[in-house]
Amino acid sequence: MRTRAKEIFWNAMLLTVASLFMRTVGVTFQVVVSGRVGAEAMGLFSILSGVYGFALTLATSGIHLGVTRMTVEAMESGNRARVGGILRRATAYALFFGTLSSVLLFSLAKPIGLYWLKDARTISSLRLLAITLPLIALSSAWGGYFSAMRRPWKNATVQVFEQAIKIGVTLYLLAFHFAKDVESACRILVLGGAAAEVFSFLLEWLLYQIDTRNHLGKAFLHHSGDGKRLLSITLPIAATTYIRSGLLTLQHILIPEGLRQSGASHAAALVAYGTIQSMALPVILYPAALMYSFSGLLVPELAEAEVHDRRRHIHYMISRVWSLSLLFSLGVAGVLICFSGEIGAALYPNSDAGYYIHILAPLIPIMYLDTATDAMMKGLGEQLHSMKINIADAAISLLLVLLLVPRFGIFGYIITIYISELFNTVCSITHLLMISKTPVRLCKWVYKPLFCIVLSTVAVRFLLEQCTWHPQSAALSIILHILAVILLYVLLLRLTRAVEKEDVAWVKQLFRIEKRSKHTKELRPL
Repeated sequence: MRTRAKEIFWNAMLLTVASLFMRTVGVTFQVVVSGRVGAEAMGLFSILSGVYGFALTLATSGIHLGVTRMTVEAMESGNRARVGGILRRATAYALFFGTLSSVLLFSLAKPIGLYWLKDARTISSLRLLAITLPLIALSSAWGGYFSAMRRPWKNATVQVFEQAIKIGVTLYLLAFHFAKDVESACRILVLGGAAAEVFSFLLEWLLYQIDTRNHLGKAFLHHSGDGKRLLSITLPIAATTYIRSGLLTLQHILIPEGLRQSGASHAAALVAYGTIQSMALPVILYPAALMYSFSGLLVPELAEAEVHDRRRHIHYMISRVWSLSLLFSLGVAGVLICFSGEIGAALYPNSDAGYYIHILAPLIPIMYLDTATDAMMKGLGEQLHSMKINIADAAISLLLVLLLVPRFGIFGYIITIYISELFNTVCSITHLLMISKTPVRLCKWVYKPLFCIVLSTVAVRFLLEQCTWHPQSAALSIILHILAVILLYVLLLRLTRAVEKEDVAWVKQLFRIEKRSKHTKELRPL
């Protein structure tokens, strides 16, 4: 189990480095673009993304998870040739749904823009987005194969390449084809993303061809039950994701309309919505790169443990992930709550981004924990139950948007986010506890880290106020403040035994490269 833990750790580190790099570049890119095109254009792009999200859901239709689970099952059964047959079926499946989604979005772009979004400026952008859907569907299928084979560096390579192309093309278009209005600015953002999808698809296809040729060979086996098995995994997921994505899309459409009903103008509604979606939330989710990296690797790991009925290993993984998620997310929440004003002013001058970061930061532990829990449920084959929770969450969110946003404006939307995240996380954790019987240690996982981060931020704030020397650079000042909080937080975690010797030993043994005895005693769960 320790050898597997080390493999997960290093794979997660690889994905984390790539993800942190992309998020750093992405947030920087977001700051530059927001300064060039304005919050209204970012708001228009956000409501476009809501519609595109539903089209993307139809295009992929659960294929990534389907390929991951079936490939793991085939490899664990020792039937490597069967993987080739699975991938051929998955490619055909992805091509069908990707093309269907593309045709529908392109054909319906005008009525969607005019009657749903109530903004004709979105039509041309929707048609551009439609072109990318078949490519994304195929990439999703091949990405599922890389995840199952535990070669995450290939997915990471494609993502980094995609981000580079997107940024390069977008900045080029903004520099040499200056956005004259909100519509042209939005179209430039879409063009940059579309160009990136085309080039990243070509790279993913090349990596996929090389990998299958080297590791699977030309032999492939069409098992009679594979087609039905693939559909039994993907279609239920697809059906539930259609419902959830449809509800979320409707929610994204109704939020600007609700803001207008609360008294805001159309432009002001887009500015407020764009500030939260395109400025505050990217900062809130930036540190989640670590959580997303580990969570993505949990699906094949827990799927394998479930196939072999290794209950102790499942308990071990769940307890470790929950503990690390809370230690990390509570620290991140404390830092962002403490320095939200400074971060917002540094990244997005003359905007309300810092204010919204401060309001949304307390949700970080809930959001990050939900991400990890959702991944573990998928790994244990509970993806349908997870989607039922997500559908209920989306339905509640839509109802709250209808009731609260027209009355309370942007604060109604913030209340909706809080209720939605709390509902989803509580339901997911409750279900995972029921099926796994994993013991919970609230004092170590929640109370001690919470005490440590509160004391760290208060102490650093107090000491800095007493200090007469301050760096001239605002960015350097923020970085030094955050580093001081992190160092004190880590020290307090150790002093309060929220992180024990056993936890330190578990991390250290992940770095060891020597072979271990097969009779090494397992560490107990946290």
